[in-house]
Amino acid sequence: MREYKNRYGDIFTFSEDENHDILWQGNFEFCRFGIPNDYKKAYTAYRNKAKNPMEFEKFKEEVHKWDDKKQKHKYPEYVKLVETLRNEISMVDPSGGPYLSRGMSMDSFGFKDHVIKDFERIDTGYKIVIEKCESCHQIAGKHKMSCETQKIQVNL
Repeated sequence: MREYKNRYGDIFTFSEDENHDILWQGNFEFCRFGIPNDYKKAYTAYRNKAKNPMEFEKFKEEVHKWDDKKQKHKYPEYVKLVETLRNEISMVDPSGGPYLSRGMSMDSFGFKDHVIKDFERIDTGYKIVIEKCESCHQIAGKHKMSCETQKIQVNL
């Protein structure tokens, strides 16, 4: 178990479970969190209408752009179709820290090669789900010898 003391003196604990996920416990009374957007509906509508549609990642940026002269979104018909994934959490930031979000490394908390994939709310805080190999379920870049992602080269 590892402890983190934030700028207000609150103590948070981090402990790794048997699945290499991390249990994050502490005082979350004053906390903000992020919920990701779902662009599927908006992007589908855009692709159905556009002659030369932009790639999905570019669309996710462009759909939120604001036109100062016209005082409206660049793509008002599509921005209103962007929905919220209310069952997912992409960022957790208790007052005083630490701020954690998807894609962040947990190295600074003592968990080498652990990268945040997701958050799940639990009674005592959050379960931080770590990115793992889809085949052998080991953390970032580490694999079991039997993992189908491993390639072996034999030189004769």
